[in-house]
Amino acid sequence: MSGFFITFEGVDGCGKTTQAKSLLKKFSALNINHIYVREPGGTVISENVRALLLDNAHANMHARTELLLFAAARAQIVEEVIRPALAVGKAVICDRYTDSTAAFQGYGRALDIQMIDAAIQLATNGLHPDLTFLFDLSLETAKQRRENAGKSDDRLEAETLAFHQRVRNGYLQIAQENFHRFVVIDAENPVKTQENEVWEKIYTFAKDIGFELENKK
Repeated sequence: MSGFFITFEGVDGCGKTTQAKSLLKKFSALNINHIYVREPGGTVISENVRALLLDNAHANMHARTELLLFAAARAQIVEEVIRPALAVGKAVICDRYTDSTAAFQGYGRALDIQMIDAAIQLATNGLHPDLTFLFDLSLETAKQRRENAGKSDDRLEAETLAFHQRVRNGYLQIAQENFHRFVVIDAENPVKTQENEVWEKIYTFAKDIGFELENKK
């Protein structure tokens, strides 16, 4: 029995977490056995690593240190939570995964792609998502949304506009190169419109891989 691994990606403030939690509610209503996790985080060890990564007090963190910390947090959640859930047929909804590393540390930090690939492989042992949603929108809109939420920027959110533009461009390039599993959502659209588009793609893709969207609990 195999599960259904779904990841949600995008720049900070794109609304991916809102959409991931909306899907969580949909799965619950349909009695689909599932879990929701976030990266970095999701385990005691990974949440402690998350605190280090996002703390503004660590503004001098080296890019390689950042890459390795993300990889460490990911390795723990993959082995402790994600892989076991998939093994018993659960749907896994993951808020950020390996594409975040490629976009932020690869394109954003300009680290060597071979180094990025090696870190991802080490952390995941080859576990790839079945389906990835990329929520794309302008950086101006993303920043406005974060401000409207009244949330202070963490260490990564506080990066320069140029950094975030490289990340956005990187995401779009990654999506183009991995079109077989990526769905790019226009995150400027109303929340409900995005929600409907996500569900339509989920429903179609689940049928293609033989994952039943009912009676799974």
